[in-house]
Amino acid sequence: MTVTASLNTSPDLLTPSRLEIRPRYEGSNICTWIGFKHVNYLVEEAVNNHLRSGGLPPGTLYEVYGLCVDIVDIDTRILHAFHIDDVAIAEVKPARKAKDGELLFSVVLQVQRETLLKAVTSTVRVQLRHDPRGGGGEPVPATLAPYAVERLGAVPAWEPGTPDADVNADDLVKELTAGKNAYAWKFRIPYWYCHYTERMQMSGYLRMMEEAKDRFVADRGVSIKTLLDEQNWIPVVPHSRITVLDEARMEEDLYTVFTVEEIFKGITYTSRMDTYVVRDGKLLQTSTGLITHGYAVIENRRDWSLVNFDDRMNAALEGRSA
Repeated sequence: MTVTASLNTSPDLLTPSRLEIRPRYEGSNICTWIGFKHVNYLVEEAVNNHLRSGGLPPGTLYEVYGLCVDIVDIDTRILHAFHIDDVAIAEVKPARKAKDGELLFSVVLQVQRETLLKAVTSTVRVQLRHDPRGGGGEPVPATLAPYAVERLGAVPAWEPGTPDADVNADDLVKELTAGKNAYAWKFRIPYWYCHYTERMQMSGYLRMMEEAKDRFVADRGVSIKTLLDEQNWIPVVPHSRITVLDEARMEEDLYTVFTVEEIFKGITYTSRMDTYVVRDGKLLQTSTGLITHGYAVIENRRDWSLVNFDDRMNAALEGRSA
C-alpha cells in the first residue's frame, strides 16, 4: 500500500483544542471511581487529539515520515475524582514554559458537578522519535525537524541517582534494594506495553507504577484487599509524575524499584519509582517517577473521605513491625 498523505503546512499547536471523552470502563476498579492510571489515559488522549487538531495526526506522522509520537514526561494532579459515567472536558494548549522546538502541553480536565469543576491538571512533554524501521515514506520536513529526536529521553525534575549494584550478582533485585525502604522485582517487557513495534510506551510505565504500589503494600502486609476487607480503606492518588530517561525495548528484563521517599503528617506518602534494564553489561535507567498516595474510607457507593494513617499503616510504610 502506498502512503499518499503528507503534511505540507506548518502545524498549528498554539490554538487550544477541546475534547469531550469518557473514562474507560476498565479503570472503574473500586466502586465507580476511576484510578489514576486511567485519568492519565484521558490526558494522553487529549494530547493526541490536540496534535490531530493542529495538523499532526500520529498515524500520518509515522506512516509518512517515520516519526513516532512519544510522551516522555507526564505530571498530573487529580483535584476531583472521576466516575465511570462522567464526561471529561479536556482543553489542551502549549505550556507557558514551553521553549522553541519543544512539544510541551498544558492539559486541564473539567467535570460537571453542581458546577463545572477543574478536576485534573497535567503538563505533558512529547517527542517525535524518528524510526528508520520499514523505510519508504518521505523525508522529515523542515517544519517538523525541531521536534524530531533519534532517541527518547527527557531531563528529570530530580536527581534519580545511580544505584551501587553489581549487574553480575546472583540476585540483582536484592542488590537494588539493599539498605533502602524499597521493593523491587524483575519483569519481562511484553509487546502490549510497547508501541511502534519496539519501545515501551508511557502507558506501560503507568501500569508499572500501579503494579509497584500493589506489590509493595502486599509485601508489607497491608494489601489493597486486606485494607478493603478489614477497614474499608482504598488508596487515592492526588499526584503522579513519570519521566522517560532512555528507551526500554520489547522483551528486555525491566527492574522496577519502588522506594518510600516521604511520609507527610500521617496523611499521604510519596514514593519514587525507578526502572532499569541491563544492556551491554551495564545498568541503564529508563525512567523515574513519583507518586503520592493517601487513603480514604468508603462511606457509600459514591462517596469517600480521607483518613489518617493508623499504627499498622505507618509501620508498613516505614518498614518496621507495628
